[in-house]
Amino acid sequence: MSGEFAGLKALVTGGASGIGLATARLLAARGARVACLDLTPDELPEPLVGIRADVADDVSVRAGVEEAARVLDGIDVLINNAGIGAQGTIEDNTDEEWHRVFDVNVVGMVRVTRAALPHLRRSRQASVVNTCSIAATAGLPDRALYSATKGAVLALTRATAADLVPDGIRVNCVNPGTADTPWIGRLLDRAADPDAERAALCARQPMGRLVSADEVAAAVAYLASPSSGSTTGTDLAVDGGMEGLRLRPRA
Repeated sequence: MSGEFAGLKALVTGGASGIGLATARLLAARGARVACLDLTPDELPEPLVGIRADVADDVSVRAGVEEAARVLDGIDVLINNAGIGAQGTIEDNTDEEWHRVFDVNVVGMVRVTRAALPHLRRSRQASVVNTCSIAATAGLPDRALYSATKGAVLALTRATAADLVPDGIRVNCVNPGTADTPWIGRLLDRAADPDAERAALCARQPMGRLVSADEVAAAVAYLASPSSGSTTGTDLAVDGGMEGLRLRPRA
């Protein structure tokens, strides 16, 4: 198969829906062989390979990564996308919820990356891309716990990039704004006025709309590609201008 990822093997966590599925499909379309780790990997389209794993369980992660490496005959690209959301101010979430969300969003990336490293070290085109968030770089209301985990992901990305430079492994992250994904759909369904809540989410992004999963996938593919071989330790915003732009209010 031709394409910039031809001959490369990619592992995507949380690859059964949303940004993960869009990324997996794009990598496959560009020539990669792709396996997806997910809690529910049963209905993935061909040629994606689904592997059941829970990033909150180290035994499950190690087994899933080894299965992916066996099926793909190695791992060159790791996309750490699995994660969960959380709402609330610093007063609203229990200690148990703080531990649970950090365990998935941060330690989950640690588990998967750690398990994949022996395979990545054998690759000549190794790259890791973590799904971070605009919440890591901008203060968002009612997102204290979620933002704290994504701030940790940003710091983890940079530190890991520094550690793995000698091994020839690049590590970057993508920072989406509010993306039109199933998680946001569920959030809107629980809102008192879903239409008003969607309008508010769109309005806080300067481009006036939600980010699409395909747009985030394109940014992930750029960072993962051998074409970005001199890019490591960076974060790429895909947020409709939310991080960098300060527009005047529209009349």
